Amino acid sequence: MQKYRIVFLICACLTAPAADILGQTRKPNIILIMADDLGYETLQTYGGISYRTPRLNEMASKGMRFDNAHATPLCTPSRVQLMTGKYNFRNYIGFGLLDPAELTFAHLLKNAGYVTGITGKWQLLGLEKEQADAGNRRGSYPFEAGFDDYCLWQVEERLSRYKDPVITFRGNKTEELKGQYGPDVFARFANDFITRHRDTTFFLYYPMVLVHDPFQPVPGHADYENHDPGINDPKYFSDMITYMDKIVGGIIDKVEQLGISENTLILFIGDNGTDKDVVSIQNGRKVQGGKSGHTDNATHVPMIAYWKETIQPGTVNPNLIDFTDFVPTLCDIAEAALPRDFFTDGTSFYPQLRSVNDAPTREYVFCAYDPKRGKDRIPATWIHDKEWKLYTSGKFIHLARDREEKNPLTDEQLDARARQAKARLQKAMNEILNR
Repeated sequence: MQKYRIVFLICACLTAPAADILGQTRKPNIILIMADDLGYETLQTYGGISYRTPRLNEMASKGMRFDNAHATPLCTPSRVQLMTGKYNFRNYIGFGLLDPAELTFAHLLKNAGYVTGITGKWQLLGLEKEQADAGNRRGSYPFEAGFDDYCLWQVEERLSRYKDPVITFRGNKTEELKGQYGPDVFARFANDFITRHRDTTFFLYYPMVLVHDPFQPVPGHADYENHDPGINDPKYFSDMITYMDKIVGGIIDKVEQLGISENTLILFIGDNGTDKDVVSIQNGRKVQGGKSGHTDNATHVPMIAYWKETIQPGTVNPNLIDFTDFVPTLCDIAEAALPRDFFTDGTSFYPQLRSVNDAPTREYVFCAYDPKRGKDRIPATWIHDKEWKLYTSGKFIHLARDREEKNPLTDEQLDARARQAKARLQKAMNEILNR
């Protein structure tokens, strides 16, 4: 009898790749893809008509589109907030820097049994000037931030990210890859990582270099082979978006080809608003990129989730999402035990992936923005819900009617409902700042 039981267990393993030999369901794989400088107005699924994004359209139709996801206005602040689950006034030490004392989502998932990998843009160790600006504090190497394997641009040097890229691999081996295109290198690593770890449980973080400037021709474009590397022309932005879209689609295809789509959550987001040199058309209106500013187009980013058989296809999620929410969400999915003294400002949106209408949601999005770089990047702190926005300066905006914030409201202009909204936002902001 024992012999037949062993045979049965072996057969069960062969026919159920998402289960271990004891019949227990394996934890879900997680792939988090983040495009660089991509506001929500750029994608077709959000009403954008300026660029072709067929694979992201398909991802939204098969999964969940979030209509109210917000980052910070600039790359490093968003990345630090995303990776640590804390607002920037708690742990942001300088542009291009991630405090090596911080626990990241990679640490937490690694402790929960995940193999962790990252590919794309790092920019968290700090160049010499960035370290000097932060009082000679350096940031973090990828392995210090919890990643087992990596293939990254700008670890110790800021050289080419596109044509003939300079890439750092695990072990901090840096190479110039002549004749190659950086986004293709990162995509190959991503697909190889997924393939190598398909029979384990993995977390892949893919902060893309696309679609950040310099705006340059992509492979297949007539100008690609002979273009001047000093070129930065927004006319190439459209092709860069479509190339990014193709890479995301390729990762989804790889997951489906390997037969692990039912046990793999794929998330796609942008890290901040679009470059200010780019003007897009969305729902019949012109939207200038808002990167590094304070208005809605600086922080409102695309967010799409795909998880076959878990997320209802074609779901639209209207709820507010904050970049601090990703750490608690990923830990919730991974059943990762948090250290007793670990603090996060975030709220898990994992229940929303299963049921948008019945899950708890956040009431506000908060942003403490002090990039510590560039005189034109003005610090500000604010809080908003779907209708109203309040700054610590006292500036009060009817956000639903004034997205560009051209008409701040004085106290004399407020009716009873607006006064209640302002008081409610002020109380919530005080609680966050004093927590």
